[in-house]
Amino acid sequence: MKKQVHSIEVRNAALARLEERGVTIKDIAEIVYEMQAPYHPELTLEPCIESVKAVLEKREMQHAILVGIELDTLAEKGMLSEPLQSIIAQDEGLFGCDETLAIGSVFAYGSIAVTTFGHLDKHKIGVINKLDTTLAEDGQVHTFLDDLVASVAANASSRMAHRMRDEQEAAVARAEAEALAEIRVEGKKGGGEQAG
Repeated sequence: MKKQVHSIEVRNAALARLEERGVTIKDIAEIVYEMQAPYHPELTLEPCIESVKAVLEKREMQHAILVGIELDTLAEKGMLSEPLQSIIAQDEGLFGCDETLAIGSVFAYGSIAVTTFGHLDKHKIGVINKLDTTLAEDGQVHTFLDDLVASVAANASSRMAHRMRDEQEAAVARAEAEALAEIRVEGKKGGGEQAG
């Protein structure tokens, strides 16, 4: 019988790989904050961090991170066969497998995640830009990682957008229920006085 890999082992490995490559949860949360703050001026970094953590709990995201970082690392060491070695090491412009892997992890969070991923892939915000430029100059390869970080940020941003809307709607519903209850109480008081 094949040994089943426990989900905790997978999660811990994915988080460790991100950290080894210089990406923190806070780095990704800062991107989420930048994407959501224009719509929610009261937003703080803490819920963005929580949203990133929740996305990183998804097994599909963990698998994508492990596969992508492994390919980046192998390319860094020159351990891939040609022409794949050169394509990944140089982040060849027509190579789309990095985006394909990352966007495959975005669909579960809906159209907001998909469009946010496209925006982040194009504009390279925060640590995504750092991965795409600065670190690459040091001989590190982040062909897959920059897109995977964009995927996590896009998912966390979409998750927050939906949750914040749910919270707003719930607050409106509570306020309406309280106002209706108050009207009923006032109506009973008024009706009682008339009867008396």
